[in-house]
Amino acid sequence: IPLIPTSPSSMINQYKFEDEPELRDLFITVDDPESHITAIETFITYRVVTKTSRGEFDSSEYEVRRRYQDFLWLKSRLEEAHPTLIIPPLPEKFIMKGMVERFSDEFIETRRKALHKFLNRIAEHPTLAFNEDFKIFLTAQTWELSTHKKQGPGLFSRMGQTVRAVASSVRGGGVKNRPDMFTDINDYMETFNQKINLLDKISQRIYKEERGYYCEMKEYGPIHTLWCASEEDLVDSLKGVASCIDKCCKATENRMAGLSENLLPVLHEYVLYSEILTGVLKRRDQIQAELDSKVDALSNKKAEKDLLTEEIGNLEDKVECANNALKADWDRWKQNMQHDMKTAFLNVAENNIHYYEQCLATWESFLTSQTVDLHLGEDSEDKP
Repeated sequence: IPLIPTSPSSMINQYKFEDEPELRDLFITVDDPESHITAIETFITYRVVTKTSRGEFDSSEYEVRRRYQDFLWLKSRLEEAHPTLIIPPLPEKFIMKGMVERFSDEFIETRRKALHKFLNRIAEHPTLAFNEDFKIFLTAQTWELSTHKKQGPGLFSRMGQTVRAVASSVRGGGVKNRPDMFTDINDYMETFNQKINLLDKISQRIYKEERGYYCEMKEYGPIHTLWCASEEDLVDSLKGVASCIDKCCKATENRMAGLSENLLPVLHEYVLYSEILTGVLKRRDQIQAELDSKVDALSNKKAEKDLLTEEIGNLEDKVECANNALKADWDRWKQNMQHDMKTAFLNVAENNIHYYEQCLATWESFLTSQTVDLHLGEDSEDKP
């Protein structure tokens, strides 16, 4: 049986090469994790290397070290500056809790990949890529970044009242004059959130069960080899079975790697994205609610008419900006999401085909060898 190419991403790489011409001018790599142990805490820093041809940068290449808290600061500043844009998610403080140990090589590598994706999502965004805090994050030395971070409070300390107001407005039943488009997006996200969380939960459970199966297989094969010592007439068959199990065990390990690299991170990233989008939609609704309340106040003549008219004009502009920003970002996010999902599913399909064909070929080869040996034995017995 002919096997498909050994690389699970070979077909996908070809699609990317054909469909995505290289137009970027900002390249970021997150690598080289390094442990730091102090009297107060233990933490990991990552090297962030930036290469660019943009004129607003003083150099074409930068290399800095950043810790997870720095990434959190950047995300909060982006949310503060662009409340109605879809900011890429960061990995939680503990990724896939229960699956990996904190500060283990697996945990650190999983986080490194997520941080790398986070920065490159921003770099590919038509607005976020030009944010001043993002530029500082990429270029400032550690002490310079610390100084810059002290210049102003973060999103939640400075905008606590706004966040509470958003939550209050949502509990109060939303807004009266929300455009149909954003009602449709809200409905879409409710369904998306339910489905993506279920997919994420089941996929992680499948991975854990696959790992258990793999551990059992590692013990299963050697038993046949040990059995050879007491079954002289079955030595070849037992060794053949042990060899097949060993090959299938290695194929299972590769299949697990495909799941952990190509499917689980994508599903979990979009679980986090669904939470972010819910927050963005709430912030848009809050601006709309402020406008609606001012319009109601004006119609009831509860306050100074001229002042309210000016405030309404400003809020109308603010709502229009929020709507336009979110519309453009929504279309872009949905296109990226569909592309990422299709790529992940194709990777899984190709990986599964490769896995099952490997196992099938392994067992068919064993069956053929045993059938030949059986016929040879029968022919020798028939001879006088």
